[in-house]
Order: sequence, then structure tokens, then C-alpha cells
Amino acid sequence: MRVLVTGGAGFIGSHVVDALRARGFEPVVLDRRSAPEQDVRDPEVVAKALVGVDAVCHQAAMVGLSTRFADAPAYVSHNDLGTAVLLAEMAEAGVRRLVLAGSMVVYGEGRYRCPRHGIVRPGPRSVPELDAGRFEPPCPHCGAALAPELVGEDAPVDPRNVYACTKLTQEHLASSWARATGGSAVSLRYHNVYGPRMPKDTPYAGVASFFRSALARGEAPRVFEDGRQRRDFVHVRDVADANVAALLAEPRPGVLRAYNTGSGDPRTVGQAAATLATAYGGPSPLVTGEYRLGDVRHITADSSLLRSELGWAPRVRYEDGMREFATAPLRGE
Repeated sequence: MRVLVTGGAGFIGSHVVDALRARGFEPVVLDRRSAPEQDVRDPEVVAKALVGVDAVCHQAAMVGLSTRFADAPAYVSHNDLGTAVLLAEMAEAGVRRLVLAGSMVVYGEGRYRCPRHGIVRPGPRSVPELDAGRFEPPCPHCGAALAPELVGEDAPVDPRNVYACTKLTQEHLASSWARATGGSAVSLRYHNVYGPRMPKDTPYAGVASFFRSALARGEAPRVFEDGRQRRDFVHVRDVADANVAALLAEPRPGVLRAYNTGSGDPRTVGQAAATLATAYGGPSPLVTGEYRLGDVRHITADSSLLRSELGWAPRVRYEDGMREFATAPLRGE
């Protein structure tokens, strides 16, 4: 199978390319890092790249939580316009298999249980609460403390920043494409992906890259809030294997199927920083109490559907993956 990998020279995309080659696929890379003119927003470029292609793994995107709302047009252009152009050209070329790099950010806050009201969805955290160091969202009905739980794919979507909005729009576009063309679409809702080739020293990278970059500079990793926010850290090679599993699955014409893609082993952000610092031999993390307004408190995945339907399972243990990542080269080094 000949597979176009958009963003195939990037962090996750390059590992997808490696995994495809290892399984006997023929990957074709479309990435602005390789050549500036290879822009997924250019219909002529995309049409040329799709010649002879059987399926697409769409990894190209502007990622991460922006530091300013002024970046909104760039996010929408790269992520949503780019996806619309790609899907339009796929429709014209007769390419009917798509694997989309989705994201857990579409859920907003994770799943919470109140001892009195059961499953509840807290609203966005307020500036006064965050300024006061009250980071845990309370029950919206009674104000009680909540217990975080794993999020399933049937959870309501509630994107709470621009990046999250664009990732949800990508899914809506892919779903519309599937219905209109009879194509088969899978969205892999990545959780906190980490591993070799993460970008260095960029405000748009994931939190693991922030910590690793700080350690490389000889600085203590800076942990926002109180460090107790929960995430699911999943190794990039496991994410690449999930893309292969999605391509090998039986197509479902006319449907977009979403799958959480996480390790199933939730950790706090503070734990991740401490694990990396210890493995690197650098300074201990500094818990700052700072926050980013678009961040959510807890978001961890239930990835059992991906396991049961596509036969995927993560292979890299958290301890092993973090130990490797602590000394692995970052992109830009």
C-alpha cells in the first residue's frame, strides 16, 4: 500500500513513516520541512502528491496551546484549511482511506465524578480561582471536590482553546468527506505524545518537550499549577503503531471512527518532570503555581476501544520511554 504522510518529516510523522516502512508499506512524505513549497494548503501540490496513493495519514498541523489569541488565523489556516484542501483533492483523486492525527484536546476537561451528583462536567476554570491557586474544578452543582476518571470516546466534546477547536473541525471535515465520498476515516485522538525527535525550545511543543529542553539548558523544569494535573503520556512509537493498525483495519465506508490513543497509565505532570529530571541527572523540577488559561486540569484516556477493535496495544512502558527520552536528541539539536 502506498501511503501519503502529510507532516511526514515532523515529530510524529517521521515515526509514522518509519513504522510504515517496517511493515512493508510505501510511504510518501509531504512536509514543508523538506521543502517550503510542499504546503498541504496548496491544491496543486497535494494533487501531485496523491498520484498513485492508496491512503493518507494526515499528521501535518500547527500544534500546541498558543500563547496568544492572535495566532488563531494561523491555526485555522494550517489545520482546517489544510485539511479541507487535502480532503477535496482526495475526493478528486479517488483516495478513500484516511487516518487523521486527532487529539484529546477536543474533550476539554476530562471526566469527573461527584460523590453526590455522579458524572458531571465542570465549566471552564476562572481567572480568580486560578490566581488563588484553586486549580481543581469543583462540582458545578454543589461545589464538592471531584474525582477524575478516564475519558471514553462517547464523552461530549468541549474544545477550550483555539488549537482544540481546529482539531475538532478537522474531525468534522473528515466525517463530511467520508459521507460524501464513501471513504473510510479514522481519527486517532492522541494524548500527550513524547519521545525522540520532539521539537526543541518552542512554545508550541508538548509539556514533555518543555521539560526536556530545560534540562538540556541546565535549568530546572518549570511545572505549572501545583504539578498534580493528570495526563496520559504515550510514546511516539506506540502512536505510530496505532496509525499502522488503523490502515490495516477493515474499512468502514462513509464513517469517521474516533479512537483514544493513550497509554492507559495516567501520571501527573509533576511526576513526568521528576522522572525526566532524575533520568537526565539534572536539577529537580520547580513547581511555579503559574497557569495557562486555556489549559484543562485532568484529561486521561480510556483507550480500550482502540485495543479491542484494531488490536493495538502500547508496547513502551512509561519508565522505559521516559528514560530513553531523557537523553534522546530533540529536533533542532
